Amino acid sequence: MEISIELQRLFDENGGILQTSIATQAGISRSLLSKYANNGLIERVSHGIYIPASEIADEMYSMQLRAKKIVFSHETALFFHNLTDRTPFKHSITVPSGYKPSDVIKEVSKIYYIKTNLIKLGQTTVKTNMNHLVHTYDVERTICDVIRSRNKIDTQIVNDALRRYTSLKTADYNKLYQYASQLGIENVVKKYLDILL
Repeated sequence: MEISIELQRLFDENGGILQTSIATQAGISRSLLSKYANNGLIERVSHGIYIPASEIADEMYSMQLRAKKIVFSHETALFFHNLTDRTPFKHSITVPSGYKPSDVIKEVSKIYYIKTNLIKLGQTTVKTNMNHLVHTYDVERTICDVIRSRNKIDTQIVNDALRRYTSLKTADYNKLYQYASQLGIENVVKKYLDILL
C-alpha cells in the first residue's frame, strides 16, 4: 500500500501537516486516513492532525492548528527573539481569560491568561524551526509579559532578557511603554529600565 497521489499533494500544499477536515473536503475519508496510519504510511500526531511517517512532527504548529486562540509567549517568545539561550522545557502560551485549553495542550505547556481585549496586543507571527508560521508576540510585548509575570519566571531569565533587550538597536521604548500602559505595568517597566539604562 502506498500513499495516494492526492494525499501526497495535500501534504505538500499544507506544509507537511494535514488536518482531517482538509482531507475529507478533498474526498479522502477518515477511514482511509486510519488505514494509512495503521499501515505506518502516515502518523497521527494529535486528534485530527497527520504527518507523513517519514517526517518529524512540528509540535508547535500542530498545537496552533488544534487551538487557534493560543499565542506562544513568555519564555518561548524570548527564545524566538533570541532574548534567552535557554530552550524552554515546556511551551509558554497565552490564552484569553475563560478559554479552556485541551488536556493535551495543558500537558506540554505553561499557560498564562490575559483579558480577551489584550490577547492581540503586539501579536505577530514567527517561523518555527520547521518553517511553519505560529502566533507569538513581538519583542516589546514579550518584555512586558516577562516583567508582568516575573514571579513565575526564573529571575536570571528575566534579567538576561532585559539586558539583551536594552542592547538591541531595534528596541522601541515608545512601543514598550505604550504596551506597559495598556497592561497596567508602566511603573514596574520604568523601574526595571531605569536600573539598566
